[in-house]
Amino acid sequence: MQFKLGLIINPLAGLGGSVALKGSDGAETAQQALALGAEPRANQRAKTALTQLLPHQENIEIFTVNGEMGERTAKELGFNTQVIYHTQSTATRPEDTETAAQMMQQLGVDLILFAGGDGTARNICHAVGDSCPVLGIPAGCKIHSGVYAITPKAAGRVVELLVTGELVSIGEADVMDIDEAAFREGTVRAKRFGEMQVPTELRYVQAVKNGGKESDELVLADIAAYVVAEMDEDETYIMGSGSTVAAVMEEMGLDNTLLGVDVVRDQALIAQDQTAQQLLSLADDKTKLVITLIGGQGHIFGRGNQQLSPDLIKKVGKDNIILIATKSKLKALNGRPLIADTGDEQLDESLAGFIKVITGFNDHVMYAIGHQE
Repeated sequence: MQFKLGLIINPLAGLGGSVALKGSDGAETAQQALALGAEPRANQRAKTALTQLLPHQENIEIFTVNGEMGERTAKELGFNTQVIYHTQSTATRPEDTETAAQMMQQLGVDLILFAGGDGTARNICHAVGDSCPVLGIPAGCKIHSGVYAITPKAAGRVVELLVTGELVSIGEADVMDIDEAAFREGTVRAKRFGEMQVPTELRYVQAVKNGGKESDELVLADIAAYVVAEMDEDETYIMGSGSTVAAVMEEMGLDNTLLGVDVVRDQALIAQDQTAQQLLSLADDKTKLVITLIGGQGHIFGRGNQQLSPDLIKKVGKDNIILIATKSKLKALNGRPLIADTGDEQLDESLAGFIKVITGFNDHVMYAIGHQE
């Protein structure tokens, strides 16, 4: 299974630092920096990050921008590279970063890896918000945002964890930037521009007992509380089978069909123990599907929930699947991917790739769904 990696390099990032311009925002500043003898370094820092991934080249497909915005570095290192966006000129613009990021998000990349500074982070945030995981390779003069790895090599290692199937938590991080004009006058004015989803190292920090092992009862309560807190009143939720989903039903104070599929709207039970056809008739464009996996096996479809038909899953869409599980249940898979065995081979293939798994209150990891050949 290929890891789909979006790659955006801001070739102008960091130009102003070495020539004491205290930033590189704006075409005029970049040109001034070059005139003063500044040398671009963003591609070299991106290369340092990508070098960490060379042992896993066969499992990675890079989607990027032509030339200095990613293509050159990715191809020099020998990665399978797809250029999905071409800049209109050699002088790259913020609009190029934003358009490329939007295209990557639409293509369903597993992560957008970008090299730049706080200005680049703002562009990425403006384009995709918190709709997909991102990670910054520090290459700019100003790195105030929490979306960057501490070093380029660290960025590569975090991506390596994702590619190799390690459990990597996804957390919200602030996008910050300062007023460069004020900074040049000696005044630091930092402003928050939004937040993005960023991979972090695996951490067992909530609801743990001695030995670092999760207390399943407490973790299930955390997961259930988070799912319920995030529910929208005007959306319909199809609640799959299993004890993990049952904890969500219990949080709402609703009767649950442990081995069946129920339907909830506005935290009220509207249908119980539904058939595949009944579920299909109830689903609309505001329907979400709450499921878990079978412990030890990893099936999310095709085992114990055949009521969730291929037609229903297609109608709901992958983006509206809410997958919940404890980290201990995921760890028990020993790195094996989740399995979608819907009975529709094309659907199984479309579901393959990384999916967000809610593992606690405001805590989730990215985990792979495999495609069975």
